[in-house]
Amino acid sequence: MGKKLGKLAAVSTLSAMMLFNPISSVSHAAGSDKTAVQQGVSSKVLANASYFGNLPDDTPVTVDLVMKIRNKNQLENYIKDTVTPKSQNYRNYLSTEEFKKNFGADPNFIKLVKEYFSLFGIKTNVYPDNLIITATGTAGQFNKAFSITLQKAKYKGKNFHAAKGTPKLPSKISNSILCILGLSDYSNLTAKSVKQAPLLDNESSPVGPLSLMPKDLINHYNVQPLYDKGAAGKGQTIGIVTLADFNTDDAYQYWNEAGINVKPDRIEKVNVDGGSGWDGYEETTLDVEQSGSLAPQSDIKVYVGPNSDTGFTNTFAEAINENKSQQISVSWGESEPAIQNLIEQAAETPQYAEVFNQLFMQGAAQGISMFAASGDEGSYDAAREFGLESDVPGAASLSVDNPADSPYITAAGGTTLPFHFHSTAYNVDVSNDKERAWGWDYLYSYFDARGLNNPTGWGDRYLAGGGGGFSQMFPTPDYQQGVPGVNKFTAVQQWTPNADQTSLTRNATPVLVKGKGKGRNMPDLSMNADPYTGYAVYYSDAGAAGTNSGYATFGGTSFVSPQLAGLSALINSSNKSQTGFWNPQIYRFAEESDSPLHPLNSSGTDNDNGYYTGTPGTVYNQATGLGTPDVAALASHFEKGNRSNR
Repeated sequence: MGKKLGKLAAVSTLSAMMLFNPISSVSHAAGSDKTAVQQGVSSKVLANASYFGNLPDDTPVTVDLVMKIRNKNQLENYIKDTVTPKSQNYRNYLSTEEFKKNFGADPNFIKLVKEYFSLFGIKTNVYPDNLIITATGTAGQFNKAFSITLQKAKYKGKNFHAAKGTPKLPSKISNSILCILGLSDYSNLTAKSVKQAPLLDNESSPVGPLSLMPKDLINHYNVQPLYDKGAAGKGQTIGIVTLADFNTDDAYQYWNEAGINVKPDRIEKVNVDGGSGWDGYEETTLDVEQSGSLAPQSDIKVYVGPNSDTGFTNTFAEAINENKSQQISVSWGESEPAIQNLIEQAAETPQYAEVFNQLFMQGAAQGISMFAASGDEGSYDAAREFGLESDVPGAASLSVDNPADSPYITAAGGTTLPFHFHSTAYNVDVSNDKERAWGWDYLYSYFDARGLNNPTGWGDRYLAGGGGGFSQMFPTPDYQQGVPGVNKFTAVQQWTPNADQTSLTRNATPVLVKGKGKGRNMPDLSMNADPYTGYAVYYSDAGAAGTNSGYATFGGTSFVSPQLAGLSALINSSNKSQTGFWNPQIYRFAEESDSPLHPLNSSGTDNDNGYYTGTPGTVYNQATGLGTPDVAALASHFEKGNRSNR
């Protein structure tokens, strides 16, 4: 950093005053009273899994100990300052080392934790932010360190290991630990992309923007003026956080066939914790293709981690701590109801969500623009995850997706472009004349004619749409407070949940309702995500580039997140700056007379995500957030902040 940070200096002084008292020896800690520490898996999973013997003592195990952030209020204020023009710290971002000194766990505490685990032969590695310690050892070693017994288990067809009991650590260690991840390697994370399903064989071809390419997005959202100025993402790095491997050659072939002149050898794959397999590789492929198309001269770092709690956490930690990507996108997640079940079971659920929130706060303080897919189940985020015949309470509740629910990441929502279709088989006309919130109620008449109107078909088709609503885990952030439409809503009541919200009944006639909500409102802004107005993706067989290669059409908010990351790189290169955390800035822009965001605020079934719709006269709604961007105008607003601070 060039200049001395005024507020940071004050925080540093405070940090020095808040150091722990001299700590006891590690041998004393090992023998002292132990207290419980939350672990990162649902007790519902643990209680209902089938156990079949102890995990052999020599089985390798990796565990994350996540520390509590220090000086959180000061960190919140500093992040706000970095995106507030006229502040002395406007766009004056922290290095990872500066973050560690002021907000990471105290070095003396880190030392105590490392020494404790070394007593059992467990090796530890501390991430540069002093927030996460990765411990590697054997099942036998962790059994002794945590006073547990790791067992082999099976749940919903997945084999995994788990500690059926509650892990315990000496109180001098446990008091500053947020949670433990990895004593179970069960995971429920999924990619947020949807492959376009054929309507029916021998049907009429739909009329609309099908199998879109990058040029279509560029034209529709007014990106071209940035290219005309000479911007192409030069000097920028896009980070992709993902849980599946991919063929790098597929991306280069895609760009070549699309006629996009990209920087050669621009993709770097970073395998975290050994990388991952190929389940969901289409997601990683489209993330790279889409983001790289919009900023063709940028570099792309793809952080690939295992599909597990520790894998997801460490992949974010690697990308953020490395601090080489000015923008990061993620398109994996799970519903809040899946996590909410843990709260009801007194498990670690709130801490699990906070793990990612802490990392995103670090990213924001370091000036990283971060984007996450808001989900593809509309306002009923858990419906497809659980199924409407699962008997899981909350499966049919109004809900949103994690980690996009964090107030410190930009939640990417979805729209549908104009689409027209005539079914010759059923003599049904489908018509959508304008860009609207993505919700498939415009296809209901066609789905009904096909006999899909039953709980089996509802989750996959009738409830699909852009994720949005109110978080149950995070409060309404400051930047949303007072924005017209926030914490109030208009909705189309098309479904009625049963008493415990395990399933839904379709209403005979949709009813327009109004209400109030609370919590972090989602999404933040939206672009086209409907698979029926979706994008072409080029990919080959898993691990075999060039084999059975070709195009398929996908949609989902997992397109919008990497597209926004690509646009962020383009805007940064155009403005020769680093925009940082988008949310406080775009909510401010949305209330200006020349807002670069276009709210989709009409009410009714022609503009909803399965429940939430627009409210005329507002700038925000829970179906599409602040609306769709005029990208050139958005870049100008970001640059205006630069000029006003000179």
